[in-house]
Amino acid sequence: MAKKITKKTSKTASKAAAENSKGAEVQVAAVMKEDLPEKEIPAPESAVTVPEEAVPTASAEAVIQEPASGGPLTRDAEAPEITEPSQPEAEHAAPVEPAAEEDVPQSSAEFAAPEEIAATPRKSVAFIGSECYPFVKTGGLGDVMYALPKALVKQNCDVRVILPRYKCIHWEYQEKMVYRGAFDMDLCADGRRYYVGIMEYVWDGVVYDFIDNEEFFAWGNPYTDLVQDIPKYCYFAKAALAALNYMDWIPDIIHCHDWQAALVPVYLRTQFEHTALSSAKTILTIHNLRFQGVYNIPTVRYWSGLPDYVFDLGALKTGYNDANMLKGGLAYANVITTVSQTYAGEIQTAFYGESLDGHLRYHSAKLRGIVNGIDYDIWNPNTDTRLYENYDIATVLDKKKENKRKLQEELGLAQDDQKFVIGLISRLTNQKGLDLVNAIIPDIMDGNTQIVVLGTGDQMYEDSFRYYESAYRGSVCSNIMYDETRAHRIYAGADALLVPSLFEPCGLTQLIAMHYGTVPIVRETGGLKDTVTPYNMFSNTGNGFTFDRYEAGLLLDAINRAKELYFNSRWCWDELVQRDMDKILSWQNSAKQYKELYLDLAR
Repeated sequence: MAKKITKKTSKTASKAAAENSKGAEVQVAAVMKEDLPEKEIPAPESAVTVPEEAVPTASAEAVIQEPASGGPLTRDAEAPEITEPSQPEAEHAAPVEPAAEEDVPQSSAEFAAPEEIAATPRKSVAFIGSECYPFVKTGGLGDVMYALPKALVKQNCDVRVILPRYKCIHWEYQEKMVYRGAFDMDLCADGRRYYVGIMEYVWDGVVYDFIDNEEFFAWGNPYTDLVQDIPKYCYFAKAALAALNYMDWIPDIIHCHDWQAALVPVYLRTQFEHTALSSAKTILTIHNLRFQGVYNIPTVRYWSGLPDYVFDLGALKTGYNDANMLKGGLAYANVITTVSQTYAGEIQTAFYGESLDGHLRYHSAKLRGIVNGIDYDIWNPNTDTRLYENYDIATVLDKKKENKRKLQEELGLAQDDQKFVIGLISRLTNQKGLDLVNAIIPDIMDGNTQIVVLGTGDQMYEDSFRYYESAYRGSVCSNIMYDETRAHRIYAGADALLVPSLFEPCGLTQLIAMHYGTVPIVRETGGLKDTVTPYNMFSNTGNGFTFDRYEAGLLLDAINRAKELYFNSRWCWDELVQRDMDKILSWQNSAKQYKELYLDLAR
């Protein structure tokens, strides 16, 4: 039987919300696991939708203990020692991109229903992830967590997004959050309890619930290092499920994203298996397989409080003494998705599999790829207030020239309509193919070409692009920073955009470029291959220029083919630009595929 716990006033909620809720007592059933027997993880069925009996489960019932004040985040004497991480999470050290003031949404319990709702059965979906635009964003995950739920509302889905309440979230959003309640939750292997507060924000038909705990989320950016992140996201995964239980909101689907939420399916099939939430099906989406949440088993076992049997080679265990949080989530999830069909195949190979290729091949029956989209409310050249000149498919040929001239003027480049302007908007890392770009820049600089770079990253690439700006002044501009307005203007003012990635799960830059009438030049990998069709000079078809093997000479050849079309067959180039702008790249198609997946899984 589940014990009753008393709801406590939020420790970090706004003062007014805390005073209004002071003294209120609400009883809630929640779960903890006790004295779990060891058991083997059964093999999955071969069907794409894995039935419940193929999902590892535990048999013992458990409950959250009666509330007590949560202890500090520091390690108890009995807790395992936290040592240096066995896998760096360098990507997540990126700074948080602040939202522009004009993008601040207004929170309201009353919101207008979308104009068009799909006539499919209604499903409830809980999104659980570590970031979401505009509250906090470090990369593409933040865009997906914002845009996909909004698109799913139009597919007749009831969507709730669960996020950590980081201190770095701007006050414009924090002050509009509404206190929903609080409770204490057992977390660690020794029974340590932690406070869980729930703050709510409603916007565009989507409910955002923020998990509030200063001990885990009070220090600046969302990602620091694994020493801090492992405890933080063990807590977050369990608290997200406990919050759903507390609010008595039982979704049909729980959709988790990346390693930070990967323990959710594990908790659901172990410590929460005897709650109402056990009826929910789980989906785990891989946005970038390189980042997995790997740490030593004693530390993950202590902070998660999970039973010993989940730390075997079929689930969390990797190597001799490490636990891989993403690997465990992949084993326990009903369905695995990733952000393009090509990437779904690539990650089952040794080259792209990041040591999980064998695990993914074993679970390939439940692996699918669905390509991302872009949010037309943010990325629309006809309404984009950051551009010098707005345009649509009918005016792109003239207005794009004006955007190019003003971009050249702003960046100190030679102002010339006939120059071929190549944009590069990227994190400056090896993944993005920048070693290829560095190798061919001298060959590109022929007097008719200009290059505009925007991004930050590895010092060697930052320095090399600074060098090329100095060596080819007036033809190369290196913006070693990230500026949202400048990014929009490069998309609108450049003729072509380079995305020569070593690997790219999906990629959004090529989608944005096409929607802005800027022709992509990409390597055929992951989502780049799925979204860019190579230009065919004989049939005048396709929507970009591509190359296959990861070689600098092939990248140079793709750029030269683009320049050949631009300078010698401008009418074909103009048709290519308009063809790109006419392509549907919004979240509409992706949301339909996810809705179909939800319906299949619920059946």
